[in-house]
Amino acid sequence: MGHLTKAKLLRIFLGDSDKLGSTPVYEKIIRTARKHGLRGATAYRGFMGYGRNSKIHSSKILAISEDLPVIVEIVDEVERIEAFLPFIDEMFEEADCGGIITIEEATVLRYNKSSKKNED
Repeated sequence: MGHLTKAKLLRIFLGDSDKLGSTPVYEKIIRTARKHGLRGATAYRGFMGYGRNSKIHSSKILAISEDLPVIVEIVDEVERIEAFLPFIDEMFEEADCGGIITIEEATVLRYNKSSKKNED
């Protein structure tokens, strides 16, 4: 079995039309997370959702939306996640966009690459 570690899951909900200049905010968040040494980040694009204004955004052919939902997830130690939050605030402020951020407890099960990988 791998090694269990306590961590935090930072989840950021936003739209894919949210931009900083010509760069999507989700891309800027991931690039900034990497620059700050956070352990991992992934962006997911949803195919349907709605937010504060209750307008449904969908990827259906007859209702193509310019603003599909995006979720960015980052997992790391609590101190590193908390230190990263001001950068997200700054990006949202600069992009003049909104979003929802959740922080949850996470248990990371980490498997290291096996030195036996060529034995089979």
